[in-house]
Amino acid sequence: MTQPPDKLRQLLDAAGVARCLDEIAAAIDARWKNEARIALVGVYRRGVPFARALTERLRARGREVDFGKIDITQYRDDLQTMKVVPKLEGSDLGFDLDDAVVILCDEVIYTARTSRAALEELLDFGRPRCVQFAVLVDRAGRELPLQPDYVGIRVDLPAEERVSVRFADGDGWDEVFVRPWQKTNA
Repeated sequence: MTQPPDKLRQLLDAAGVARCLDEIAAAIDARWKNEARIALVGVYRRGVPFARALTERLRARGREVDFGKIDITQYRDDLQTMKVVPKLEGSDLGFDLDDAVVILCDEVIYTARTSRAALEELLDFGRPRCVQFAVLVDRAGRELPLQPDYVGIRVDLPAEERVSVRFADGDGWDEVFVRPWQKTNA
């Protein structure tokens, strides 16, 4: 396992990530115990393995849960300012959203601009009965009035630091850490 050379400090190790996933899945299960239609939708990139891990935990509890992915690239409010446009992954929602409880999943919420874009795209696919947000890390610093409903950990960091998340599904290990912020328009 190769550690990033710019890692400042670890917030969660693999056991901490697993504990947060278990707690979030339990909270979703308790909140929607009588609901038949639940869908977890991950936001590309790291929201997808986060949503997949929550889906697996909910299914292990005996819940039927739909799983999907959305690519918010075309809904970003900073798309015109980017020097390099991110690769389009495409969205994959192989189920009907109408009247479903949908939980949008992303690994970190900070300004809430990604959450706004995800909500906007999701509503282009249908009319869910309810939409909630689940995040592994809630970082203080909102620019838009959106708050997550399910949170693993909450952190407040200086502007020159950023939260990075790694998942075994895709990265080889689970971890949340802080590193210096290197702003790019990509």
